[in-house]
Amino acid sequence: MKNSSDKIKEVGDYVVNLLLEKNKAYGDSALNPANIFAKGSAVDSLCCRIDDKLMRIKNKGIDDKTEDTLVDLIGYFILLKIAIENNSKSQSNESVRAEGDSVQERLRKEDSLLYDYWESSSTNQGRK
Repeated sequence: MKNSSDKIKEVGDYVVNLLLEKNKAYGDSALNPANIFAKGSAVDSLCCRIDDKLMRIKNKGIDDKTEDTLVDLIGYFILLKIAIENNSKSQSNESVRAEGDSVQERLRKEDSLLYDYWESSSTNQGRK
């Protein structure tokens, strides 16, 4: 019987491999959108995809037929984190990972990027 660590690695590897395969097949469109019909940023587009997946879970629940939705969400959250980091780096010359920061400080800064993005988009979209 596999222990939790083995299961985490197995699922993580599966998601990463699937994400890399899809990224290759779709031409990196999640992080560099074609903007043919939709004109949003990578972050906006990924948030829309996440909303769609969450609505699928809300409407259909999670079962054998919709379990792939969880894998898709995990992948989209990974891409969202990368898109937010890319966005932040392009808007600022400061590095998120300043030299000399401890691991805890770097993680706090990365979490702050997600929080800052959420706050700005919530304010812009009238969520507050």
